[in-house]
Amino acid sequence: EEVYKEIINKGYVDFEGVSNPTGGVVSKILGDFIRSGDSRVKRIRRKSFEYYLSEYSEKIEDKLELEIIQENNEVATDSADKNSFSEKDLHKLLSTFLNGKNIISKTIDHNKSSKKGKENLKWIHPDLIGVELIEFQVPVSRKLSSSLNNSNRFNFYSYEIKQEITTDYQLKKSYFQALSNSFWSNYGYLVAINISDSDLLRKEMERLNKSFGIGIIELKANPFESKILYPSRYKELDLNSIDKLCYVNKDFKIFMEAFEMYLNAEERYIKNSKKELINSGDEYFESSDEEAIKKYCKAKGIPFEEEEEELVF
Repeated sequence: EEVYKEIINKGYVDFEGVSNPTGGVVSKILGDFIRSGDSRVKRIRRKSFEYYLSEYSEKIEDKLELEIIQENNEVATDSADKNSFSEKDLHKLLSTFLNGKNIISKTIDHNKSSKKGKENLKWIHPDLIGVELIEFQVPVSRKLSSSLNNSNRFNFYSYEIKQEITTDYQLKKSYFQALSNSFWSNYGYLVAINISDSDLLRKEMERLNKSFGIGIIELKANPFESKILYPSRYKELDLNSIDKLCYVNKDFKIFMEAFEMYLNAEERYIKNSKKELINSGDEYFESSDEEAIKKYCKAKGIPFEEEEEELVF
């Protein structure tokens, strides 16, 4: 309400028909500002959303930086203690987002990995992997691609999933875990459903992205509203790392075997082998399943931002 009154005083918007608004109405109004990309209002997430005007950003960022230092000194509390949902609950939402980008995805269950040399296997498992198939309309084009370089027909992706990134400590730890887990792939991404809007944190994300090439995806409870904040940088596949992951993890091996069958299938078996590859991947929601998504999020305890009745300004 304090921010709302300041907006009125500054004359930013004439809130026609709104007087003495409740906290819920104000939150809806400010949420619309954020979703429309209005740079005058910013948002961060603690236990709930906190809004502030960008003209006060220097003062706010100083406060956030102090909080980050304090949190680091206390050793950041594990996200699982603060959220009722688990990271694994986010996989179906991410798979839905990736399906919209024609990426077939597969969860990698760490528990299915070999227990030998457990310490040596730390930070080599991605949470989820994906493959983007580059389709050719004419069979001769596919054959020509195969004879020249099969890598023209696909891209592999690696995803590290977190519940939230709200502090510098969480960002650094999660980012370098994603970097370590993605050596094998063409593209690597860090994914979180709750990412702070702090300018300080976003600048650090941009710096890390430019330096190391791992992209960052902001996942939404409605996965179709998710967005890539920073794109991943392409690199060649590391076949030795792929071989190691196939050796130590059953999920990874099965997905790669299904992909290999698709890649080497005769023309008459292409459709069936692609279907087998899709079936070996994760389930996802169709674009028309918004009610099913809401139901899923409610069951898992994932906050879902409901669209409230539109206000006329």
